[in-house]
Amino acid sequence: MRRPVLHVDTAATWRGGQNQVLLTAVGMAARGGGVSVACRAGGELESRAAAAGARVKPLPFRGDLWPPAIVGLARLMRRERPAALVLHDPHAVSAALVASRLAPRAALVAVRRVDFPLRGPFSKAKYCACDRVIVVSRAIGAVVAAGGVRPERTRLVYEGVPDRVAVPGGTEALLALGVPPGVPVVGNVAALTDHKDHATLVAAMALVRGRVPDARLVIAGEGELRPALEARARELGLGDRVFFAGFRHDLDRLLPALSVFCLSSRLEGLGTSLLDAMAFGLPVVATAAGGIPEVVEDGVTGRLVPPRDPPALAEALAIALADEGLRRAWGAAGRRRFCERFTAEHMVAETERVLAEVT
Repeated sequence: MRRPVLHVDTAATWRGGQNQVLLTAVGMAARGGGVSVACRAGGELESRAAAAGARVKPLPFRGDLWPPAIVGLARLMRRERPAALVLHDPHAVSAALVASRLAPRAALVAVRRVDFPLRGPFSKAKYCACDRVIVVSRAIGAVVAAGGVRPERTRLVYEGVPDRVAVPGGTEALLALGVPPGVPVVGNVAALTDHKDHATLVAAMALVRGRVPDARLVIAGEGELRPALEARARELGLGDRVFFAGFRHDLDRLLPALSVFCLSSRLEGLGTSLLDAMAFGLPVVATAAGGIPEVVEDGVTGRLVPPRDPPALAEALAIALADEGLRRAWGAAGRRRFCERFTAEHMVAETERVLAEVT
């Protein structure tokens, strides 16, 4: 029996990255071998991983290099004796590097999901010290290479999501938000943070209104920018055109009811919400930021436009909304691309291949 693998994530909240941690851990456990998830005590990942049947090891993570978390991780490593730690965020990398000095040797595999530069000597040094660095797009690979990580230690593993089955009730979900029946609907699923750049999407919808007057926008997600975005929508006269749906647990019924999925990020590692949309066969309009062009093939599965360009985004959305045949073709091509490259099963298999190199 192979030695166990320990996945480590320190986040308190639930976003796309934590979903990837859970999908990878559960998928690896189903393929055999001991797999555990060390995560922040009281955080969203702890409860969701436990509900999914994962072996959960809660630790008192709190920011970077928090001594109680490092000591707890070292104790866990001494007890579990994992062959490898898969480190899913920068704080996890920091904690593991110190804890590994206090415990038996385990391979350290960092996962980098964001295309922010590696800032400062410590950030660069800690990724360079790992046995492998998994990057979820070629764009992120270029970022970590610029930070000094040697190419022979970097491995590309695209993120993946489960295949999706539409749940009935999408029309009713839109009606409950206030969306009139029968109108074309643009959808977005993303945390309301600066790098997701919802401001550009809201500005684009003000321009779309002149071309497709009955179009609506539904934004699913929460974040610190929600009050400002809601105010901006009202200023642009979009109070009855843009709906902020908050964090949703029913995307399997909401997404299939959309006409077009749109991601307007100015920075993006890959964009797992795009994968969810493509799994449902939705056409996509997105910005050509970070790893997005590795997901969306321009003119085949959707349309790519420059980041921070409301007129270009509005033009692409208006064209898509006006042409049902085009939307259908893009959606079918996106579904094929998802099945070929971006399933959770593919991600788990590729992650295990990387671990086999170092254990």
